Amino acid sequence: MFRQPPTKLLDCEFSTGRGSELLIVEGDSASNAVGCVRDASFQAVMPMQGKPLNAWKATKNKVAKNEFFHAVSQAMGGGWGESFQLESLRYQNIVLLFDPDADGIHCGMLMLMYFYKWMQPLLDSGRIQMVHPPLFEITAPGMTDLVCAVSDEEAIAKWTKIKQEVNPDAVKKKFRGLASMSAAVLKQHCVQPNTRHSFRMRAKDAEAAIEVFCPLRGG
Repeated sequence: MFRQPPTKLLDCEFSTGRGSELLIVEGDSASNAVGCVRDASFQAVMPMQGKPLNAWKATKNKVAKNEFFHAVSQAMGGGWGESFQLESLRYQNIVLLFDPDADGIHCGMLMLMYFYKWMQPLLDSGRIQMVHPPLFEITAPGMTDLVCAVSDEEAIAKWTKIKQEVNPDAVKKKFRGLASMSAAVLKQHCVQPNTRHSFRMRAKDAEAAIEVFCPLRGG
């Protein structure tokens, strides 16, 4: 238990239980939206404010003083750096859930670099997941199924098919971010573990991010 919970952490009831998760999202609006559809028994939520520090390039002292990284480490409960202990984590999985845009992708890569440098056993054990949120929802009068797409090409293909086969008045809506999604879409496609589109991250994924954003590793 916390002496004082990290700022803005929406904790879950059973953090040490099997399947417990810490969902890291962009900003308060996303946190509030996810908080409304999560399963509070095992899913905790923590927002970041703006893009995180580039922990691959930053000094240890700068990372230690970073307010967001300090809150993440405190929420997770396993320490960081040389003192990190995988068995002491309060959550079974860490879930990165960011907006489906360039800033969201960048945030995800920066978080992978942080975990790779300071909590690499998380990646080695497959305890970090990256969610790929949908970019579009396709709707039509009388249609009850949730139809989403993760790219422009997929959205056009699904929208065209629904117009031809279901209803010519079908429309496609592009999401501005997690907070702009309906509760049903957010819950089914981003939050629920058995229906969201997510991938387990490994060290190679963080290394790929480092090659893109920090090509000179020794710098």
